[in-house]
Amino acid sequence: MTTVVVLGSNSFSGASFSAFALEEGADVIGISRSPEPNRVFLPYRRGGQQERFRFVRADLNHDLDAVMSVIEAEKPAYVVNFAAQSMVAQSWDHPEHWFQTNAVATTMLFDRLRRLDFLRRYVHVTTPEVYGSTEGFIREDAPLNPSTPYAVSRAAGDMSLKTFAEAYGLPAVSTRAANVYGPGQQLYRIIPRTILCVRTGRKLQLHGGGYSERSFIHIRDVADATWRIMLDGVVGETFHISTAEVLSIRELVQRICDLMGVAIDEVTEVVGDRLGKDSTYLLDSSKLRDTLGWAEKVGLDDGLAECVAWVDDNLAVLTNENADYRHKP
Repeated sequence: MTTVVVLGSNSFSGASFSAFALEEGADVIGISRSPEPNRVFLPYRRGGQQERFRFVRADLNHDLDAVMSVIEAEKPAYVVNFAAQSMVAQSWDHPEHWFQTNAVATTMLFDRLRRLDFLRRYVHVTTPEVYGSTEGFIREDAPLNPSTPYAVSRAAGDMSLKTFAEAYGLPAVSTRAANVYGPGQQLYRIIPRTILCVRTGRKLQLHGGGYSERSFIHIRDVADATWRIMLDGVVGETFHISTAEVLSIRELVQRICDLMGVAIDEVTEVVGDRLGKDSTYLLDSSKLRDTLGWAEKVGLDDGLAECVAWVDDNLAVLTNENADYRHKP
């Protein structure tokens, strides 16, 4: 039985990957700095493999020794790291917190992991924000051009990992995924926020009118790609995880409104744009498709319908949950 340690297991992507790994037969140890949230946000707690999941509460910034004690005791073949300060706009308020987690703490983690002779693969989950706005679809060798403290901190962590891989042979691979969505996502993200606004009669703010363009990919497809990269991705390589479908944020909200039978103008209001927001970043995922045989399986319309159903099924719980981002240093 393969053992996987998932750092940031309470995050949307981390929790979803943990559930996927359990379905693939792995034993999973999830490590996050916060206590586990309501189970509606934890797919690994809703399946039939819970006995193979163990949760440990620990913070990379303050409890690295505790994190490493778990890893050294369990000797997992794989460590997959979703832990990060991930909000873009808020990174302008306390940029030092983003650098501490995304660059300093991760570098300290690299230095400890590179000493482990049992580790087959370390998977570093990073972000396309490091590229800044792009012209057309870009490949993994595109130059880094970050435009926010968040993106700069992630780029610093990515470059630090490269040095540890090259100098010490740390068996690392990296992933950069397009905008991820699906049931169980944090309520401040655009898709669940839009659905909740429709259901509760609140106004959704469209920053800058919602004209920035993105590609959205379902979390199950991302988990599948991450699993393949973990097992068979070439050490030292970065892999893009994305679809080819591109649409603006406004078009995305329009599709949700059409699905829910409401007029977009009734549920939205236009506000000023966010500082440093990239207008477009589009990822060419041909490397992942060609080398690891991956392809997305969940179309956007089906995925959005699944998200609406998740909100409706859990509306009583979700309306009592905080729908705004709360920063934790």
